[in-house]
Amino acid sequence: MSLPEGFAIRRASTADLETLIEHRRAMFQDMGYSDEAAMQAMSEKFRGWLLEHMNAGDYLAWLATAPDGSTAAGTGLWLMDWPPHMIGRGRRGNILNVYTSANFRRRGLARALMQAALDWCKQNGIDTIILHASPSGRSLYESLGFAATNEMRLRL
Repeated sequence: MSLPEGFAIRRASTADLETLIEHRRAMFQDMGYSDEAAMQAMSEKFRGWLLEHMNAGDYLAWLATAPDGSTAAGTGLWLMDWPPHMIGRGRRGNILNVYTSANFRRRGLARALMQAALDWCKQNGIDTIILHASPSGRSLYESLGFAATNEMRLRL
């Protein structure tokens, strides 16, 4: 899959922290979360978590830049320690924070970012990748080979 002319994908660094935080916030807003106080609290907590995990090397991110140099989209990959299991050989990749700014959607940027993360996983021995799909993202992930699993959730 090629990018539209003038767009590029690059690895994010801690210098991109605020962009990554804003993408996470905007992603949740697009999914219908509207409690501003909760969003602010989440963003503040995420800032510390993100910095820690990027510095530790277990959170990687990629950004798509537009021809004008602005950031159009991004995705993250959290490398999770996983106990021995019948599925996979070790660490799992958890794709999260997939976001494309509204004015850049439907151009293949999310697909290209996902492919960059999946390629990194292949090159680095990560053979099991998980994610939580929003309704609008499900068809993209299915087209890349992701399948629904049996995960359940309990909030205490």
